[in-house]
Amino acid sequence: MSLSRRHLLLNSSAVAMGFAGLRALSGSDVALAAQEPGTAGAPALGADKPGEKLLDLPEGFTCHVVSRFGQTMSDGLRTPGSADGMAAFAGTDGKVILVRNHELTADQKKSGPFGDDNRLLNKLQRAKLYDPGMKDEYAGLGGTTTIIYDPRTKKTEREFLSLAGTCRNCAGGPTPWNTWITCEETVQLADENYARDHGYNFEVPAIADGPCDPVPLKAMGRFNHEAVAVDPKSGIVYQTEDRENSLIYRFLPTKRGKLVEGGRLQALRVRGQKSFDTRNWWRATVTPGQKMDVEWVDMEDVESRDDELRLWGFYGQGCARFARGEGMWHGKDGIYFACTSGGSKRRGQIWRYTPSLREGERGEVDAPGKLELFVEPDDHNVCENCDNLTVAPWGDLFVCEDHAGRRNTPEQYILRITPAGKISRFARNALNRTELAGVTFSPDGATLFVNIFSPGVTVAITGPWQNREAALS
Repeated sequence: MSLSRRHLLLNSSAVAMGFAGLRALSGSDVALAAQEPGTAGAPALGADKPGEKLLDLPEGFTCHVVSRFGQTMSDGLRTPGSADGMAAFAGTDGKVILVRNHELTADQKKSGPFGDDNRLLNKLQRAKLYDPGMKDEYAGLGGTTTIIYDPRTKKTEREFLSLAGTCRNCAGGPTPWNTWITCEETVQLADENYARDHGYNFEVPAIADGPCDPVPLKAMGRFNHEAVAVDPKSGIVYQTEDRENSLIYRFLPTKRGKLVEGGRLQALRVRGQKSFDTRNWWRATVTPGQKMDVEWVDMEDVESRDDELRLWGFYGQGCARFARGEGMWHGKDGIYFACTSGGSKRRGQIWRYTPSLREGERGEVDAPGKLELFVEPDDHNVCENCDNLTVAPWGDLFVCEDHAGRRNTPEQYILRITPAGKISRFARNALNRTELAGVTFSPDGATLFVNIFSPGVTVAITGPWQNREAALS
């Protein structure tokens, strides 16, 4: 096993996990609340179930439920399932605002916000529904929900739909201006069922009382979106694409913080390496720690309906090719992003892009940004298909694996990666075998939130973060 200069630590005793085996998902896990939360006989939003095991965690850390699929939300709609990407924002009076994606298609009504037969659609203004479908039964069920959570009481105070009618909202990313960019992981076109084209990003305000206006950010490109990260210094938005032959994009807004007003879409090219293949599938083209100068190429026909933007970029413009770009997050030392099937054994890679001091400006040609392969374990015992990730306030990466259903490594973990590149397991999904997603820290760094994708449970993790070196070593 070749791990280059990066040290990879896999020490199950260090994280004190008692892996007692997975329990089967029972029917009670997906039971629907028949009453408004807080009324007699109805469970409170985010209530724990007695004896339910959610996560295996290191000693000193605990977790509890923030939100659960099937409950009746504050707006009378149903908490959707398939909880995916997520971010946390500072609310008033110490509250935390969570904006959470739901990766749903129009035919997944049993997991959607409007009930099994979309009977609750009449609770929503149709103008707030991006795609009403050609019939009600094909109304878009993807979108976002917003949660108002009090970390002092560990209670969810409100929960409501904040974007409606989109499709397969997978990941995304927070902005410095307190919005969440949610990404559609699809290139579904309007047809006999869908009324509108999909494959766009949408912007959701963190401070909201209900569904936002569903405005597609078309200038950011139409492709199989995954995640974004915003550099607070420049306001530039970086984007990943979930394809086996994907590109890495950046969006230069015409006006900082006003994405709806348009801008330029560009793709990453390795300087001096036309059509560079970063995937390391058949031969090692790049090794961990190796840094490469980057340049950015303007993209054309960014709203293409044929899903060939990445092919034109690679073959026509010499852009670099990546192995399924997934999670992305801005850290103090650069933009981190995961490629879930990179490496010779296709176990995953994590990259770091360090922007130029003159990023997006004319002078960046003389001081280019740097692309570095941060880690590439190539060992399923260390990392199995990295997906959503976040950067902790102190610099560690927390990374969700995504290999649900694989028999050789059925357990789903959150990994911790230090700035030195050491990898250890932090948490295990003890509820079921679906992926963990949406990992994100509260603004004060005291709580780590994560989603159990299916049926859709949002969990808050607290513990001795201030003494993390002792607790996690």
